[in-house]
Amino acid sequence: MKKILFGITNLKLGGAERVLVDIVNNICDKYDITILTMYGHGEFESELNKKVKLISMYDKPYEEFSFFEKKMLSLKLVNKFARRRLYKRFVKEDYDIEVAFLEGPIAWILSTPSKARKIAWVHNDIGDVFGKGKKAERKKILSGKVYKNYEDLVFVSQDNLDKFKKQYPDAHNNMRVIYNFLNTDLVLEKANKEEVKDIKDDLVSFVQVSRIVPQKALFRLLDVHEKLIKDKQLHRMYIVGDGPEMDELKAKVKEKKLEDTFVVLGKRQNPYPYIKKGDYFMLTSFYEGYPMVLLEGKALNKYIMITDSAARETLIDYEDNSMIVENSEDGIYNGIKTILKKKPEVNKKKKFDNKKVLKEIINLLEGE
Repeated sequence: MKKILFGITNLKLGGAERVLVDIVNNICDKYDITILTMYGHGEFESELNKKVKLISMYDKPYEEFSFFEKKMLSLKLVNKFARRRLYKRFVKEDYDIEVAFLEGPIAWILSTPSKARKIAWVHNDIGDVFGKGKKAERKKILSGKVYKNYEDLVFVSQDNLDKFKKQYPDAHNNMRVIYNFLNTDLVLEKANKEEVKDIKDDLVSFVQVSRIVPQKALFRLLDVHEKLIKDKQLHRMYIVGDGPEMDELKAKVKEKKLEDTFVVLGKRQNPYPYIKKGDYFMLTSFYEGYPMVLLEGKALNKYIMITDSAARETLIDYEDNSMIVENSEDGIYNGIKTILKKKPEVNKKKKFDNKKVLKEIINLLEGE
């Protein structure tokens, strides 16, 4: 039985985290699997199959680190020799395959040379994920060096693969696209587990499930919402999720006096009843990879609106039940206004199932 190590930043609520848990729970009978997280106490840890072993480098979430601890860790991560010491401290067994399942620090750490076959997953546009400025440029350069140590690179969308090649034209890794895996049976089961009372029925409702981080463009969405309300295009937005910008977002909503129509619900361990309850599902990010929440929306037969990004690949074969709008305030405004006017319904209830993705992952692990 092959021994496989999967590395990820943490197992908090999030798309890549959900994908990894679903993958390992579905293949742990076939492989001896260990997950290495940088930070512990993620909500998804409790959902791991008992056969999956878990190691956390730090027994607390990143948010509980002091400023000094964060600074020292950052210095360690950008130093090749310090990263190797971290690797040797926590990767004490020999593995046949080591998989960095996310961009950034965990990919840097697991790039340390070993006897294992190295695989890295790329979930986002590598040109955008590190932001802008000199610090971001340094991280992009570092990542380019790091990815040279991986035999295989897996991208969750063709768009992300193309942008990686543009960013690193000299890369010679084996590259392939494998769309995200979703356990649809689990989504349907959880969607029916509880009744949602937070979403009112008096206005058309839009639900977005996402981390409250710059990538998800929620302040832009709030501005669009405000404009629509002023133009008598009445509706409610419900934001499910949390993140470093949540307090600032809530304060901005209060400042605009929109608490009744732009509702920041915060983190929900089970977001699926909220997706099911809302009239429409949306994701209005600046950029994306292959977002899990859209697969979940498809599994629950929701009409979906997104901004134009790599996420468009998620909606292949779902065009009749979705709308892709220009990635701008005007695009979002016009898209929501059209939905409010036409009130589209899902007209092709085709059962969504992506078990073939699991076969592609097993082929990758078997070296095929």
